[in-house]
Amino acid sequence: MKKLAFFSAPLVALAPKTALAHCPLCTVGAGALALFAAYLGVSTVVVGVLVGAFALALALWLAPMVKKEYVPYQKPLIATLVFLSTVLPVMPLIREYGPLYVSLGGEYGTIFHNTYTVNLFVLGAALGAALVALAPVFSRALTRVRGGQMPYQGMALTLGLLIAASVIIQVWP
Repeated sequence: MKKLAFFSAPLVALAPKTALAHCPLCTVGAGALALFAAYLGVSTVVVGVLVGAFALALALWLAPMVKKEYVPYQKPLIATLVFLSTVLPVMPLIREYGPLYVSLGGEYGTIFHNTYTVNLFVLGAALGAALVALAPVFSRALTRVRGGQMPYQGMALTLGLLIAASVIIQVWP
């Protein structure tokens, strides 16, 4: 019996105490979708959406783990660092660029009326991060409308938004 306690004590010390707002299920779900998308050969923008979502979910999950504040705005700084350290190493592996035509006014060639070259992976990563950031807002609104929360509502809504955006981007002509 003492041997069992000796070997299981380190495992108990590594187990998390509480669930955080962005749980490991959300993080693993976004990462699994990105890996599955790359395996299937879907567009670069869709892989960017899923990697960006994974990176922001991971950043929001890890940032609050440092309890003591050493510098002002520590949590946003940690979240930004985790997000960038997840997305930037993938950028050299996925190099695909596309045109972005902006026609807000003026003659062609001005800043508001021009065609710009955009890294499609970065565009997708920004969209994925925005969807993950907006999912809690949508979840709170849905809770107010329904008068209560469904089990796993936040995770289902986040993954639903990511899947819907990915499907729309993939099938758009």
